[in-house]
Amino acid sequence: MSTEVIFTIDGQSVTATKGDTVLRAATAAGIYIPHLCDSDGLEPYSACRLCIVEIYGMRGMPTACSTPVKNGMVVRNDVEPVNRVRRMVCEMLIADHPLVCLSCSANMNCRLQDVAAFLGIKGSRLRRMVRKPIVDDSNPFYTRDLAKCILCGLCTRSCHELRGVGAIEIAGRGYESRIAAPGDAPVSESTCVSCGECVDRCPVNALWAKNEIIPPTATTTTTCPYCGCGCSIELGTRAGKIVRVRGAREGVCNQGSLCVKGRFGLDFVSSPDRLTTPLIRRNGTFEEASWD
Repeated sequence: MSTEVIFTIDGQSVTATKGDTVLRAATAAGIYIPHLCDSDGLEPYSACRLCIVEIYGMRGMPTACSTPVKNGMVVRNDVEPVNRVRRMVCEMLIADHPLVCLSCSANMNCRLQDVAAFLGIKGSRLRRMVRKPIVDDSNPFYTRDLAKCILCGLCTRSCHELRGVGAIEIAGRGYESRIAAPGDAPVSESTCVSCGECVDRCPVNALWAKNEIIPPTATTTTTCPYCGCGCSIELGTRAGKIVRVRGAREGVCNQGSLCVKGRFGLDFVSSPDRLTTPLIRRNGTFEEASWD
């Protein structure tokens, strides 16, 4: 039995694998469908409602992230009736989001910015919501700012589905909904293992690594030096220094995941105390020696 499915998006023929969702198949084909709550390795969630599409024969506008592809399916994505609804959804997110883009470390690398740019949004027609900044700086490796959170659920789902830790949940209801550790305690008092999976997947910088201050200008794929697992990592460098670490999605053994050491423990590379020349002890003192 063939596992190949052929359907069309905006008149373009796309070949996908049976069981794929419309969003994953479109992304693999290089077609952009706006979304904020979908990520590789996680189950469909349909929270952000930005990936809605029109599908011939289906009522309403289903979400592309949760709709499986079918042979002969006709999808309308980048059309005005769909984008009009997307713009309203995106404007509601913007109205409830701090406008601090220029001072945000995710500026120009923010998926909410990408969606707004794709939809041609220059501002929000809605009255702005004002949330008090709730900053949790208790973890030594990353910071949480709940005022920037869009409740996409990527952090909680990656913590549960990928890491099996469950250190954070969505607590409260309605306007009081928030990402919280048990008992609203600081994340440092939870079961968090500081793997950084949530930080890596956050689309809007509600979570950011403390050691990532400036963006990289070059990226190199290599192997984590800490243990024998051989995890693949992507090192972002600038002026010869490591400024960002990500797990390589194509890594066979880690598939993008890293432990706390691999993601946050590479400061030693640029440490002024690091030995760069072999030393040998002579007469009670260390002297530089050749590698031979």
